[in-house]
Amino acid sequence: MSSSTPSFGSPGIVDWGDSALRLTAQVSVLLGDDGGRYPSGNSLLVAGAGETVVIDPSVTVVAKGGVPATVDAVLNSHAHEDHLPGNGFFSSARVHIHDDDLPGAVDIDGLMDVYGLDGDTRSDFAKMVVDEFHFTPRPDAEGFSDGHVFDLGGLSVEAVHLPGHTRGHSGFRIDGGVFFLSDIDLTGFGPYYGDAWSSLDDFDASLTKVRDEEADWYVTYHHKGVIEGREAFLGLLDGFHEVINRRHEAMLEFLVEPRSVAEMVAKRFVYRPHVEHVFADSVEGRTAELHLARMIERGEAAEVESGRFQRL
Repeated sequence: MSSSTPSFGSPGIVDWGDSALRLTAQVSVLLGDDGGRYPSGNSLLVAGAGETVVIDPSVTVVAKGGVPATVDAVLNSHAHEDHLPGNGFFSSARVHIHDDDLPGAVDIDGLMDVYGLDGDTRSDFAKMVVDEFHFTPRPDAEGFSDGHVFDLGGLSVEAVHLPGHTRGHSGFRIDGGVFFLSDIDLTGFGPYYGDAWSSLDDFDASLTKVRDEEADWYVTYHHKGVIEGREAFLGLLDGFHEVINRRHEAMLEFLVEPRSVAEMVAKRFVYRPHVEHVFADSVEGRTAELHLARMIERGEAAEVESGRFQRL
């Protein structure tokens, strides 16, 4: 599968006005449209004495024509369509992403592999990602690992590997008391782990790990935006984490009678029934499979006939 490169103007130094929320003298949140709701998100602009980076440049960044500084590098928290729109827009800037998600930044086939899509769904979504999210292959993208420190000159940004959402999903610990949570977004929707490269167990472990982060401000890519103070962060994190258990219990209740994965997909445990998305069924299926594996491991359910599962 191939894709054409979207045409962009040259990125400029753009005044974001009230849409840029300054947390410190060196860190600003570039608020996405509609409170950072998908398809947009809240990007971070981090300026040191030597270099300036933008973290997860959103569709809003591209639409506005730039950010309030010249960008030397783009940091991607992970390889999902809504976190990559600026990779091609800032064509002269370096791109960095965790080693485990690097294929998703390099080309469109790598990104589709992250989702685990095939057939018409794969081609339809690939077109959408190019047309609506400005996906541009970056074969020059560079990988990083957990604990990698980007020295911007008197200011450091440290990568914190928080897998589960994707294999390489990472947060960023930024000097001055800022922690970027990316898609640990603390919403009532709860954790998303419905792709081929997602892991329920890894997401669980990451939510435990991130509890130890101490910051003055916690920034989510979607919805919540900026959470001030550790106490508020932990309260939201607890509620977000609990969604995993709620889904699990709801699935167990559904399995009072033998059910197939297809029936679990139709029931909808992730999305609401009215939500239509090109890969909604794929997400529901992958999520059901992960919870079923957990149930079987715990002795909560079993495959009672070929392809049908029931609570024990």
